Amino acid sequence: MKYLNRNGAGGNEHDPLSERIIGIAIEVHKELGPGFMESIYHRALELELADAGIPFVSEAPLTVIYKGHVLGNFSADFLIEKSLLVELKALETLPVISEVQVVHYLKAAGLPVGLILNFGTTPLQIKRKYRDRAPADFNLRLHEV
Repeated sequence: MKYLNRNGAGGNEHDPLSERIIGIAIEVHKELGPGFMESIYHRALELELADAGIPFVSEAPLTVIYKGHVLGNFSADFLIEKSLLVELKALETLPVISEVQVVHYLKAAGLPVGLILNFGTTPLQIKRKYRDRAPADFNLRLHEV
């Protein structure tokens, strides 16, 4: 079944890879709880992903290119199965800039979807972000007169 997220981008309610990663993150959060530095959750996820046999790159290098020129390099926390970008946070509140950052990471990586996992809250905060927004449908009827 298709749905639109809050950004207006389409997604699948049933995404087996995302669901599996979210399940692993929930397990880590249940075990450790909030309060640790992001690096602790990062290492725990590395161990869990390896134990689950899920291919991943930790601190995946990404390059920003502008008009054929390399502007800079940065790393995403995880690139899983070459198709899912995952960013970790350990914050009391997730600022909007963290969500914007992940969308830009998706553009740089050429990937359609990513997850933000914030271990600083209870329960674990999970956000799914999309590289592209769906075009607005101006033919929608909001109400009948």
